Amino acid sequence: MTTLLLIKQMLLTIYGKYEVYITPLLKFMLAFITLILLNSRLGYMEMLNRITLVLIVALMCSFMPMNFIVVMGAAFSILHLYSFSMECAAVIGAGFLLLFLLYLRFSPKDTLVVVLLPICFLMRIPYVIPISMGLIGGPVSAISVACGVIVYYMLHYVTKNETVIASMAEEETAAKFKFIIDGLLKNKEMVVVIAAFAITVIVVYLLRRLSVDYAWTIAMIAGAVVNIMVLLVGDLIFDTNQSLISIILGTVISFLIVLVLQFFVFYVDYSRTEKVQFEDDEYYYYVKAVPKVTVTRPEKKVKQINSKRR
Repeated sequence: MTTLLLIKQMLLTIYGKYEVYITPLLKFMLAFITLILLNSRLGYMEMLNRITLVLIVALMCSFMPMNFIVVMGAAFSILHLYSFSMECAAVIGAGFLLLFLLYLRFSPKDTLVVVLLPICFLMRIPYVIPISMGLIGGPVSAISVACGVIVYYMLHYVTKNETVIASMAEEETAAKFKFIIDGLLKNKEMVVVIAAFAITVIVVYLLRRLSVDYAWTIAMIAGAVVNIMVLLVGDLIFDTNQSLISIILGTVISFLIVLVLQFFVFYVDYSRTEKVQFEDDEYYYYVKAVPKVTVTRPEKKVKQINSKRR
């Protein structure tokens, strides 16, 4: 464990020293991965699939605020869908606009969630996001998580039904609009996932704020269990046909990933907990102090021994 703590301290020191270079690099990597995945999943407009254009846009994102990655991702999605079907582009574009208005109004600082959640869905571990946001975010983070879920399912619905949409004649514009809108509004699986993730965020947030030992670990375990239970109950009620094995396995892997997050963000030594009481003219204060686990990197001392000259 001491070795892991030394590695953690070293990584934090390196990031603090070279933050001005590391942060743009991380933004570049996130934007590049996001755009590559969009092109691989949609890919209807050939010009956007060029790696040169992707690199240029990702480089632009590295020097812009995090919200710019979301804007570029939305722009790529709408342009791809416009090349496939104007009706799809109009419906998804209107959906993006509503989400941006809702998202920017309530949780503008959770931009990373909207970008990472669709990526985690493709990796089969979306459950890591609601548990993580319950730990490091707040109840309002449930809105950002819900926005990320909606973005994924909107794009997933189009790619899943692209054969049906493409088979409709150009004269059936009204039928296309109705098919797309009904498919999005009546998506029971999306509703169940939004409910499960929102409840998970709130449960984890409430439990990790308790003044008990190992509150974060208890919150993570409870969040994982609640997530599985809500998804399974939703599957029984609405018949969403979700895989039980996929839900359980994805939640377990997500829990292990969140353990790494806890190690870097909230790693404390409960064995050295202290309870302090003091007062002033108006209040009595009862404080529970839990020290963080930190180690100092040992300094190597080199002792030079010279042979005695005769």
